Amino acid sequence: MTIPARIHFCWIGSSLPWAYVFAILSAAERGELPEIILHHTDPLEDGAELRALNRTPGVRLSRIDPLACLTEAGQRLGMGEELAALYRGLDSPVVRADILRAAILYLQGGVYLDLDTITTQSLLPLLGATQFVGSEFIVWPLAVRASRSPLVWARHLTLDVLRKMLRRMPNGWKAFRRIEEFYFRGVNNAVMGACENSPFLADYLRAMVAVPAARRAEAYALGPDLLQEVVDRYRQGDLIIQEPCVFYPLPPRISEQWFRIARGMRLDGVLSAETRVVHWYASVRTKARVAQIDPDYVRKHQKNQLYSALVCACIRNLPQAA
Repeated sequence: MTIPARIHFCWIGSSLPWAYVFAILSAAERGELPEIILHHTDPLEDGAELRALNRTPGVRLSRIDPLACLTEAGQRLGMGEELAALYRGLDSPVVRADILRAAILYLQGGVYLDLDTITTQSLLPLLGATQFVGSEFIVWPLAVRASRSPLVWARHLTLDVLRKMLRRMPNGWKAFRRIEEFYFRGVNNAVMGACENSPFLADYLRAMVAVPAARRAEAYALGPDLLQEVVDRYRQGDLIIQEPCVFYPLPPRISEQWFRIARGMRLDGVLSAETRVVHWYASVRTKARVAQIDPDYVRKHQKNQLYSALVCACIRNLPQAA
């Protein structure tokens, strides 16, 4: 069984910024999958962003009822309305999206991409698997945060300080490459692929409702932290863990390097031949950049900023900002 040739995006809200539109446009141009679906829970505001999506071949906007979707997934899993109740009990759109993306992928199959991504080349080679997730280099996995060992904390505090230094340095990503092997290789749910009724996603969705109520609203509790736990105990042998270079060429915090303004910024070396998607982490310190980004912004900075160079390289005909 192979993964269906479709890409899923998910958006909770009505205003869709240009930075997230670029995710969809790059997937349509570079991903080589015939169907790209933006599942949105609210009516989308009219504007140049929406018009750009509506005229892009292969892109479909699909208004979704999240409770109906989660009820369907729950019933298929023999869980009744537990997933819908979990979603209803949460306020954070980020945490709600963790649940919704897994349910959509379980019900329909395909490749899920977060909206803070840029697709750089074909996703077709990923479809031969039954299911996959990607790995990234991080400092503070749940196991370390829960540890009481002074040695463990000392090691990871040192790694954290090094990362903070390198994210501020010009071309700090190059120095990080020389020490990345010392960091924890954790999984992230920003990019996932699966067949319909994926056994791994079934485990993931069941695990969500088992998370204690007091922890559910915590950052990463239903996302990367729980995903890592499910990966660690999954034993069927049909789950592929992609290398960090495939989806996360610059890891958290170091990803701020995408937005540095400097002369002579080049994509050479940042991306590898294996890179298929760049996740640039809007959920961390680069989140403030989202409001600044539009087609004029990336045209202006394509020679002196890695992010703008990436967008211009992956979307040949950028739309107008208005």
